[in-house]
Amino acid sequence: MSWIVDHIAEMGEKNAVVYDYKEYTYAHLHEQILAYSKQIDGKIAKGTVVALVSDYNFYSIALFFALYENKNIIVPITTKIASEIEDRIRVSNCDWRIDLNGEAIAITPCKKLGEAHPLLQQLQKNGKSGLILFSSGTTGAPKAMIHDLDNLVDTYQGKRGKNMTFLIFLMFDHIGGLNTLLNCIAMGVTMVFPIKRDPDHVCELIEKYQVNVLPTSPTFLNLILIGESQNKYDLSSLRMITYGTEPMPESLLVKLKSVFNRVKFLQTFGTSETGISQTASKSSDSTYLRIDDPKTEIKIVDGELWIRSKTQIMGYLNASMERFTEDGWFKTGDLVEEAEDGYIKIVGRNKELINVGGEKVLPSEVESVLFQMPDLIDCMVYGEQNPITGMMVVAKVLFKTPMKPSEAKKAVTLFCADKLDRYKIPAKVIQMTESEYTDRFKKKRN
Repeated sequence: MSWIVDHIAEMGEKNAVVYDYKEYTYAHLHEQILAYSKQIDGKIAKGTVVALVSDYNFYSIALFFALYENKNIIVPITTKIASEIEDRIRVSNCDWRIDLNGEAIAITPCKKLGEAHPLLQQLQKNGKSGLILFSSGTTGAPKAMIHDLDNLVDTYQGKRGKNMTFLIFLMFDHIGGLNTLLNCIAMGVTMVFPIKRDPDHVCELIEKYQVNVLPTSPTFLNLILIGESQNKYDLSSLRMITYGTEPMPESLLVKLKSVFNRVKFLQTFGTSETGISQTASKSSDSTYLRIDDPKTEIKIVDGELWIRSKTQIMGYLNASMERFTEDGWFKTGDLVEEAEDGYIKIVGRNKELINVGGEKVLPSEVESVLFQMPDLIDCMVYGEQNPITGMMVVAKVLFKTPMKPSEAKKAVTLFCADKLDRYKIPAKVIQMTESEYTDRFKKKRN
């Protein structure tokens, strides 16, 4: 057995997983891993590519580790859209598909499309397990990234044990979600999994199971404020909120800190290509952070953050490595500001930069100003083509009390007049009827 499965066995009767209001110990998890290992033994050969079609639950976690023990190349798929499932299976050239119905598993052979990709052959030859993750696909077809899963898992070995309870918010097919899972198991903590990612449900679980750590996104944290979920439940057990996946507007962080004034806020950072890096925030109400990880090197080139890590991908199955330099640096696409004390601030993505007549505008800067408007509860800024200036700044806004379109435009313009340069002030204002976000709880920029 691997060190991590042995570690699960050693945790014994300690609570491991809470899902759908049921509690499972580490002993239960270990028993289920062994049960699935017996079921797949002789049916699924070592080294074959297996699509695991499920989001997080007790049984999918156990199956994940059974496949890891069997040295399979695992493709976690959380979408329920049949065409997306089939596309991921096709791109990964899977040998098998496994669907879960409670504890029961259904194993289905997949149609093979020629020989396995050379990177998969390399893992198979070396007798290693693998992991295939897909990008969000917001700017084209989703990229299929291949990780050496043995290498990834081994970076968590030796973590100090803690008596804490984490809520696992990020999804099974997301590098952040897997990072939280592996980190929690290495520390032997209790993991609470929501059956739906809804602010009231998440806050209910925090109260019921005395959750200490909530890892999530700025967008979801704002949804908690919008629905005032923090006033409906006792969240006093929370010690830390970690946030990442998108830039945090400074004024939103200040608002969050005033509501959760006893909670430490920590900004996380990572990419699907390089893994999640250890970070330290300058303070709970600061968006400056330091990447402080022995596995990770960073440098800043023309304002863009480049990373080289020991947990980065072997490559893509369906894309070129153009964002990697010959000596292994990954160009993240994240734009940063540097402070003199070594801290950096993620200010946005280079693909989201708005060019207004040659002047550059960062959506996060404008959003941070808009979030200071007294009646505004959500906003989203992006660029739109303009025949005169090339692009213009567009703001989608959500007020507590809806206004007439002309009044909303006037209110935004007047509020921003002494806070932003003229070219940064939204030229177009659209009122939303509700917050708009992706299924990963990130801003759904046009």
